[in-house]
Amino acid sequence: MQSTPKSQKIPTVAMAVAAGFGVANLYYCQPLLAMIERAFPHSHLAPFIPSATQLGYVFGLILCLPLGDLVDRRRLIVVQFGILALVLVFAAMAPSAPALLLASLVLGAACSVAQQIVPFAAALASDSNRGAIVGKVMSGVLCGILLGRTVAGFIATWFGWRATFWTAVPAMLIAGALMALTLPSRPPVSRISYRAAVASLADLWEEEPVLRRAALTQACLFGSFSVFWTVLSLRLAEPLFHLGADAAGLFALLGVVGIMAAPVSGHIADKHGPSLVVQMGALVTLLSWLAFGLWNSILGMIVGVMVLDFGVQGAIVSNQHKIYALRPEARSRVNTIFMSGIFIGGTVGSAGATTFYHLAGWVPVCLFGAGMASLALVLQLTGKRQPVV
Repeated sequence: MQSTPKSQKIPTVAMAVAAGFGVANLYYCQPLLAMIERAFPHSHLAPFIPSATQLGYVFGLILCLPLGDLVDRRRLIVVQFGILALVLVFAAMAPSAPALLLASLVLGAACSVAQQIVPFAAALASDSNRGAIVGKVMSGVLCGILLGRTVAGFIATWFGWRATFWTAVPAMLIAGALMALTLPSRPPVSRISYRAAVASLADLWEEEPVLRRAALTQACLFGSFSVFWTVLSLRLAEPLFHLGADAAGLFALLGVVGIMAAPVSGHIADKHGPSLVVQMGALVTLLSWLAFGLWNSILGMIVGVMVLDFGVQGAIVSNQHKIYALRPEARSRVNTIFMSGIFIGGTVGSAGATTFYHLAGWVPVCLFGAGMASLALVLQLTGKRQPVV
Protein backbone atom coordinates (compact mmCIF):
# COMPACT_ATOMS: atom_id res chain seq x y z
CA MET A 1 0.00 0.00 0.00
CA GLN A 2 1.23 3.42 -0.84
CA SER A 3 2.24 5.43 2.22
CA THR A 4 1.47 9.08 2.63
CA PRO A 5 4.50 11.34 2.88
CA LYS A 6 5.01 12.85 6.31
CA SER A 7 4.56 16.34 4.91
CA GLN A 8 0.97 15.63 3.82
CA LYS A 9 -1.55 16.63 6.44
CA ILE A 10 -4.41 14.18 6.84
CA PRO A 11 -7.81 15.82 7.53
CA THR A 12 -8.46 13.44 10.43
CA VAL A 13 -10.96 15.61 12.30
CA ALA A 14 -12.95 16.35 9.14
CA MET A 15 -13.04 12.64 8.27
CA ALA A 16 -14.15 11.72 11.80
CA VAL A 17 -16.95 14.30 11.73
CA ALA A 18 -18.15 13.24 8.27
CA ALA A 19 -18.05 9.53 9.16
CA GLY A 20 -20.07 10.23 12.30
CA PHE A 21 -22.65 12.24 10.36
CA GLY A 22 -22.96 9.46 7.80
CA VAL A 23 -23.38 6.53 10.18
CA ALA A 24 -25.82 8.40 12.46
CA ASN A 25 -28.55 7.99 9.83
CA LEU A 26 -28.66 4.27 10.56
CA TYR A 27 -29.99 4.85 14.05
CA TYR A 28 -32.49 7.70 13.78
CA CYS A 29 -35.46 5.38 13.39
CA GLN A 30 -34.79 3.32 16.54
CA PRO A 31 -35.87 5.88 19.18
CA LEU A 32 -38.63 7.04 16.80
CA LEU A 33 -40.21 3.64 16.24
CA ALA A 34 -43.09 4.07 18.67
CA MET A 35 -43.97 7.46 17.11
CA ILE A 36 -43.75 6.05 13.57
CA GLU A 37 -46.03 3.16 14.47
CA ARG A 38 -48.59 5.62 15.84
CA ALA A 39 -48.33 7.67 12.63
CA PHE A 40 -49.16 4.58 10.52
CA PRO A 41 -51.48 2.62 12.85
CA HIS A 42 -52.91 0.31 10.20
CA SER A 43 -49.60 -0.79 8.69
CA HIS A 44 -47.88 -4.08 9.45
CA LEU A 45 -44.67 -2.80 7.84
CA ALA A 46 -43.85 0.06 10.22
CA PRO A 47 -42.24 -2.17 12.90
CA PHE A 48 -39.70 -3.40 10.33
CA ILE A 49 -38.33 0.01 9.34
CA PRO A 50 -35.18 -0.38 11.55
CA SER A 51 -34.57 -3.78 9.93
CA ALA A 52 -34.93 -2.27 6.44
CA THR A 53 -32.32 0.38 7.28
CA GLN A 54 -29.82 -2.22 8.43
CA LEU A 55 -30.55 -4.52 5.49
CA GLY A 56 -29.93 -1.58 3.16
CA TYR A 57 -26.62 -1.01 4.89
CA VAL A 58 -25.65 -4.60 4.12
CA PHE A 59 -26.44 -4.04 0.43
CA GLY A 60 -24.40 -0.84 0.53
CA LEU A 61 -21.43 -2.61 2.07
CA ILE A 62 -21.47 -5.41 -0.50
CA LEU A 63 -22.18 -3.29 -3.58
CA CYS A 64 -20.48 0.02 -2.75
CA LEU A 65 -17.40 -0.76 -0.65
CA PRO A 66 -15.52 -2.57 -3.46
CA LEU A 67 -15.86 0.62 -5.51
CA GLY A 68 -13.41 2.25 -3.13
CA ASP A 69 -10.59 0.23 -4.71
CA LEU A 70 -11.71 1.00 -8.26
CA VAL A 71 -12.58 4.74 -8.45
CA ASP A 72 -11.51 8.05 -6.92
CA ARG A 73 -12.67 7.58 -3.33
CA ARG A 74 -13.13 11.31 -2.69
CA ARG A 75 -15.63 11.58 -5.54
CA LEU A 76 -17.42 8.45 -4.36
CA ILE A 77 -17.73 9.80 -0.80
CA VAL A 78 -19.10 13.17 -1.96
CA VAL A 79 -21.66 11.49 -4.25
CA GLN A 80 -22.86 9.22 -1.42
CA PHE A 81 -23.44 12.20 0.87
CA GLY A 82 -25.50 13.81 -1.90
CA ILE A 83 -27.60 10.65 -2.20
CA LEU A 84 -28.07 10.62 1.59
CA ALA A 85 -29.45 14.16 1.50
CA LEU A 86 -31.94 13.29 -1.25
CA VAL A 87 -33.15 10.12 0.45
CA LEU A 88 -33.60 11.94 3.77
CA VAL A 89 -35.92 14.40 2.00
CA PHE A 90 -37.96 11.48 0.69
CA ALA A 91 -38.08 9.88 4.17
CA ALA A 92 -39.25 13.15 5.73
CA MET A 93 -42.07 13.39 3.18
CA ALA A 94 -43.00 9.68 3.13
CA PRO A 95 -46.82 9.46 2.90
CA SER A 96 -47.05 5.83 4.01
CA ALA A 97 -45.21 3.10 5.86
CA PRO A 98 -44.22 1.28 2.62
CA ALA A 99 -42.72 4.53 1.29
CA LEU A 100 -40.78 5.06 4.49
CA LEU A 101 -39.65 1.42 4.42
CA LEU A 102 -38.28 1.90 0.89
CA ALA A 103 -36.58 5.16 1.88
CA SER A 104 -35.03 3.41 4.88
CA LEU A 105 -33.63 0.66 2.66
CA VAL A 106 -31.92 3.17 0.32
CA LEU A 107 -30.86 5.32 3.26
CA GLY A 108 -29.11 2.35 4.83
CA ALA A 109 -27.25 1.59 1.59
CA ALA A 110 -26.02 5.19 1.28
CA CYS A 111 -24.87 5.16 4.93
CA SER A 112 -22.02 2.85 3.86
CA VAL A 113 -20.16 6.09 3.12
CA ALA A 114 -18.80 5.86 6.68
CA GLN A 115 -17.00 2.64 5.74
CA GLN A 116 -15.55 4.38 2.68
CA ILE A 117 -14.02 7.06 4.89
CA VAL A 118 -12.33 4.72 7.40
CA PRO A 119 -10.21 2.74 4.88
CA PHE A 120 -9.42 5.99 3.05
CA ALA A 121 -7.95 7.30 6.30
CA ALA A 122 -5.83 4.14 6.54
CA ALA A 123 -4.64 4.60 2.95
CA LEU A 124 -3.64 8.23 3.58
CA ALA A 125 -1.70 7.39 6.74
CA SER A 126 1.90 6.18 6.90
CA ASP A 127 2.84 2.83 8.42
CA SER A 128 3.97 4.54 11.63
CA ASN A 129 0.69 6.36 12.40
CA ARG A 130 -1.96 4.30 10.65
CA GLY A 131 -3.41 2.87 13.85
CA ALA A 132 -3.70 6.28 15.51
CA ILE A 133 -5.34 7.86 12.45
CA VAL A 134 -7.87 5.07 11.99
CA GLY A 135 -8.62 5.09 15.72
CA LYS A 136 -9.45 8.80 15.64
CA VAL A 137 -11.76 8.38 12.64
CA MET A 138 -13.45 5.39 14.30
CA SER A 139 -14.10 7.54 17.37
CA GLY A 140 -16.16 9.77 15.08
CA VAL A 141 -18.12 6.73 13.91
CA LEU A 142 -18.86 5.69 17.49
CA CYS A 143 -19.93 9.21 18.42
CA GLY A 144 -22.28 9.23 15.42
CA ILE A 145 -23.81 5.97 16.58
CA LEU A 146 -24.39 7.38 20.07
CA LEU A 147 -25.48 10.91 19.23
CA GLY A 148 -27.66 9.84 16.30
CA ARG A 149 -30.13 8.19 18.65
CA THR A 150 -29.94 10.97 21.23
CA VAL A 151 -30.44 13.85 18.80
CA ALA A 152 -33.20 11.98 16.94
CA GLY A 153 -35.07 11.32 20.17
CA PHE A 154 -34.99 14.97 21.28
CA ILE A 155 -35.91 16.45 17.91
CA ALA A 156 -38.80 14.00 17.49
CA THR A 157 -40.16 14.70 20.98
CA TRP A 158 -40.35 18.45 20.40
CA PHE A 159 -40.96 18.74 16.66
CA GLY A 160 -42.16 15.32 15.44
CA TRP A 161 -40.40 12.37 13.88
CA ARG A 162 -40.32 13.88 10.38
CA ALA A 163 -38.31 16.83 11.69
CA THR A 164 -35.46 14.43 12.52
CA PHE A 165 -34.99 13.56 8.85
CA TRP A 166 -35.37 17.20 7.75
CA THR A 167 -32.68 18.25 10.22
CA ALA A 168 -30.28 15.63 8.87
CA VAL A 169 -30.47 16.95 5.28
CA PRO A 170 -28.24 20.02 5.77
CA ALA A 171 -25.89 17.92 7.93
CA MET A 172 -25.28 15.58 4.97
CA LEU A 173 -24.71 18.52 2.60
CA ILE A 174 -22.20 20.02 5.03
CA ALA A 175 -20.40 16.68 5.39
CA GLY A 176 -20.21 16.25 1.61
CA ALA A 177 -18.84 19.76 1.15
CA LEU A 178 -16.31 19.16 3.94
CA MET A 179 -15.03 16.04 2.21
CA ALA A 180 -14.89 17.75 -1.18
CA LEU A 181 -12.79 20.57 0.28
CA THR A 182 -10.41 18.59 2.50
CA LEU A 183 -9.85 15.16 0.96
CA PRO A 184 -7.13 14.67 -1.63
CA SER A 185 -7.93 13.05 -4.95
CA ARG A 186 -6.54 9.51 -5.12
CA PRO A 187 -6.29 7.30 -8.22
CA PRO A 188 -7.74 3.77 -8.02
CA VAL A 189 -5.53 1.28 -6.16
CA SER A 190 -6.65 -1.77 -8.11
CA ARG A 191 -6.99 -2.56 -11.80
CA ILE A 192 -9.42 -5.43 -11.42
CA SER A 193 -12.99 -5.02 -12.61
CA TYR A 194 -15.91 -4.28 -10.31
CA ARG A 195 -17.40 -7.67 -11.10
CA ALA A 196 -14.15 -9.46 -10.22
CA ALA A 197 -13.82 -7.49 -6.98
CA VAL A 198 -17.34 -8.45 -5.86
CA ALA A 199 -16.86 -12.06 -6.99
CA SER A 200 -13.65 -12.37 -4.94
CA LEU A 201 -15.68 -11.90 -1.74
CA ALA A 202 -16.88 -15.50 -2.01
CA ASP A 203 -13.29 -16.75 -2.35
CA LEU A 204 -12.21 -14.83 0.75
CA TRP A 205 -15.11 -16.27 2.72
CA GLU A 206 -14.23 -19.82 1.67
CA GLU A 207 -10.46 -19.50 2.18
CA GLU A 208 -10.32 -17.68 5.54
CA PRO A 209 -11.82 -19.58 8.52
CA VAL A 210 -10.71 -16.86 10.94
CA LEU A 211 -12.71 -14.32 8.93
CA ARG A 212 -15.77 -16.59 8.88
CA ARG A 213 -15.75 -17.13 12.63
CA ALA A 214 -15.15 -13.45 13.35
CA ALA A 215 -17.98 -12.38 11.04
CA LEU A 216 -20.45 -14.93 12.43
CA THR A 217 -19.55 -14.16 16.04
CA GLN A 218 -19.88 -10.43 15.58
CA ALA A 219 -23.12 -10.92 13.63
CA CYS A 220 -24.63 -12.66 16.65
CA LEU A 221 -23.32 -10.03 19.06
CA PHE A 222 -24.54 -7.10 16.98
CA GLY A 223 -27.85 -8.92 16.50
CA SER A 224 -28.17 -9.10 20.29
CA PHE A 225 -27.25 -5.40 20.48
CA SER A 226 -29.90 -4.53 17.88
CA VAL A 227 -32.58 -6.50 19.73
CA PHE A 228 -32.35 -4.11 22.65
CA TRP A 229 -32.07 -0.84 20.72
CA THR A 230 -34.85 -1.68 18.27
CA VAL A 231 -37.55 -2.14 20.90
CA LEU A 232 -36.22 0.22 23.58
CA SER A 233 -38.66 3.01 22.67
CA LEU A 234 -41.56 0.53 22.76
CA ARG A 235 -40.46 -0.80 26.15
CA LEU A 236 -40.09 2.70 27.61
CA ALA A 237 -43.54 3.69 26.31
CA GLU A 238 -45.19 0.94 28.40
CA PRO A 239 -47.27 2.02 31.44
CA LEU A 240 -44.51 0.76 33.74
CA PHE A 241 -42.19 3.58 32.53
CA HIS A 242 -44.37 5.91 30.39
CA LEU A 243 -41.36 7.59 28.76
CA GLY A 244 -40.98 9.02 25.27
CA ALA A 245 -38.48 9.15 22.42
CA ASP A 246 -36.28 11.68 24.23
CA ALA A 247 -35.69 9.19 27.05
CA ALA A 248 -34.82 6.48 24.53
CA GLY A 249 -32.32 8.87 22.97
CA LEU A 250 -30.74 9.64 26.35
CA PHE A 251 -30.03 5.94 26.86
CA ALA A 252 -27.68 6.14 23.88
CA LEU A 253 -25.38 8.46 25.83
CA LEU A 254 -24.65 5.54 28.14
CA GLY A 255 -22.89 4.00 25.16
CA VAL A 256 -19.81 6.07 26.05
CA VAL A 257 -18.86 2.89 27.92
CA GLY A 258 -18.49 1.25 24.51
CA ILE A 259 -15.97 3.88 23.42
CA MET A 260 -14.04 3.29 26.64
CA ALA A 261 -14.01 -0.45 25.91
CA ALA A 262 -11.96 -0.06 22.72
CA PRO A 263 -8.55 0.85 24.20
CA VAL A 264 -9.04 -1.53 27.14
CA SER A 265 -9.83 -4.41 24.80
CA GLY A 266 -6.91 -3.54 22.55
CA HIS A 267 -4.49 -3.59 25.50
CA ILE A 268 -5.76 -6.98 26.71
CA ALA A 269 -5.63 -8.37 23.16
CA ASP A 270 -1.99 -7.29 22.80
CA LYS A 271 -1.07 -9.10 26.03
CA HIS A 272 -3.28 -12.20 25.95
CA GLY A 273 -4.53 -12.51 22.38
CA PRO A 274 -7.72 -11.28 20.69
CA SER A 275 -9.59 -14.59 21.01
CA LEU A 276 -9.78 -14.28 24.79
CA VAL A 277 -11.16 -10.74 24.52
CA VAL A 278 -13.85 -11.83 22.03
CA GLN A 279 -14.92 -14.62 24.39
CA MET A 280 -15.09 -12.15 27.27
CA GLY A 281 -17.13 -9.77 25.12
CA ALA A 282 -19.65 -12.49 24.26
CA LEU A 283 -19.98 -13.48 27.92
CA VAL A 284 -20.45 -9.86 29.03
CA THR A 285 -23.12 -9.36 26.34
CA LEU A 286 -24.98 -12.42 27.63
CA LEU A 287 -24.83 -11.08 31.20
CA SER A 288 -26.43 -7.80 30.10
CA TRP A 289 -29.63 -9.67 29.25
CA LEU A 290 -29.86 -10.95 32.82
CA ALA A 291 -30.09 -7.33 33.93
CA PHE A 292 -32.70 -6.52 31.28
CA GLY A 293 -34.82 -9.57 32.04
CA LEU A 294 -34.55 -9.83 35.85
CA TRP A 295 -34.02 -6.23 37.00
CA ASN A 296 -37.36 -4.69 36.10
CA SER A 297 -36.55 -0.99 36.59
CA ILE A 298 -34.90 2.01 34.92
CA LEU A 299 -31.74 1.34 36.95
CA GLY A 300 -31.66 -2.21 35.63
CA MET A 301 -31.98 -0.90 32.07
CA ILE A 302 -29.14 1.58 32.68
CA VAL A 303 -26.80 -1.08 34.07
CA GLY A 304 -27.76 -3.50 31.31
CA VAL A 305 -27.11 -1.07 28.46
CA MET A 306 -23.66 -0.15 29.80
CA VAL A 307 -22.73 -3.82 30.09
CA LEU A 308 -24.17 -4.55 26.64
CA ASP A 309 -22.19 -1.76 24.94
CA PHE A 310 -18.97 -2.73 26.70
CA GLY A 311 -19.27 -6.35 25.60
CA VAL A 312 -20.18 -5.71 21.95
CA GLN A 313 -17.67 -2.91 21.33
CA GLY A 314 -14.88 -4.79 23.09
CA ALA A 315 -15.45 -7.84 20.91
CA ILE A 316 -15.55 -5.92 17.63
CA VAL A 317 -12.17 -4.27 18.25
CA SER A 318 -10.55 -7.64 18.92
CA ASN A 319 -12.20 -9.31 15.94
CA GLN A 320 -10.86 -6.50 13.74
CA HIS A 321 -7.46 -7.17 15.30
CA LYS A 322 -7.72 -10.67 13.85
CA ILE A 323 -9.11 -10.05 10.39
CA TYR A 324 -6.96 -7.10 9.34
CA ALA A 325 -3.86 -9.29 9.72
CA LEU A 326 -5.16 -11.86 7.20
CA ARG A 327 -4.93 -10.26 3.74
CA PRO A 328 -3.27 -6.82 3.68
CA GLU A 329 -3.71 -6.66 -0.10
CA ALA A 330 -7.49 -7.29 0.24
CA ARG A 331 -8.24 -5.37 3.41
CA SER A 332 -11.18 -3.47 1.92
CA ARG A 333 -12.87 -6.67 0.79
CA VAL A 334 -12.15 -8.36 4.13
CA ASN A 335 -13.82 -5.38 5.76
CA THR A 336 -16.78 -5.77 3.39
CA ILE A 337 -17.35 -9.35 4.51
CA PHE A 338 -16.91 -8.59 8.20
CA MET A 339 -19.19 -5.54 8.24
CA SER A 340 -21.80 -7.23 6.04
CA GLY A 341 -21.94 -10.12 8.49
CA ILE A 342 -22.40 -7.71 11.38
CA PHE A 343 -25.36 -5.95 9.81
CA ILE A 344 -27.00 -9.13 8.58
CA GLY A 345 -26.97 -10.11 12.24
CA GLY A 346 -28.36 -6.68 13.12
CA THR A 347 -31.18 -7.12 10.61
CA VAL A 348 -32.11 -10.50 12.09
CA GLY A 349 -31.95 -9.06 15.59
CA SER A 350 -34.17 -6.08 14.74
CA ALA A 351 -36.75 -8.16 12.88
CA GLY A 352 -36.87 -10.80 15.59
CA ALA A 353 -37.13 -8.21 18.35
CA THR A 354 -40.16 -6.45 16.88
CA THR A 355 -41.82 -9.78 16.07
CA PHE A 356 -41.37 -11.21 19.57
CA TYR A 357 -42.33 -7.95 21.25
CA HIS A 358 -45.61 -7.56 19.37
CA LEU A 359 -46.47 -11.24 19.79
CA ALA A 360 -45.60 -11.77 23.44
CA GLY A 361 -43.90 -8.79 25.08
CA TRP A 362 -40.58 -8.04 26.75
CA VAL A 363 -39.63 -11.42 28.26
CA PRO A 364 -39.39 -13.29 24.91
CA VAL A 365 -37.36 -10.35 23.58
CA CYS A 366 -34.88 -10.85 26.41
CA LEU A 367 -34.67 -14.58 25.72
CA PHE A 368 -34.06 -13.88 22.02
CA GLY A 369 -31.31 -11.36 22.76
CA ALA A 370 -29.67 -13.73 25.25
CA GLY A 371 -29.90 -16.56 22.72
CA MET A 372 -27.99 -14.58 20.08
CA ALA A 373 -25.27 -13.70 22.61
CA SER A 374 -25.09 -17.36 23.68
CA LEU A 375 -24.60 -18.46 20.08
CA ALA A 376 -21.68 -16.04 19.75
CA LEU A 377 -20.10 -17.49 22.87
CA VAL A 378 -20.55 -21.05 21.60
CA LEU A 379 -18.92 -20.12 18.26
CA GLN A 380 -15.88 -18.84 20.11
CA LEU A 381 -15.58 -21.67 22.62
CA THR A 382 -15.97 -24.43 20.03
CA GLY A 383 -13.68 -22.90 17.38
CA LYS A 384 -10.04 -23.77 16.91
CA ARG A 385 -7.77 -21.57 18.96
CA GLN A 386 -5.99 -19.11 16.68
CA PRO A 387 -2.46 -17.85 17.23
CA VAL A 388 -2.04 -14.33 18.55
CA VAL A 389 -1.82 -11.90 15.62
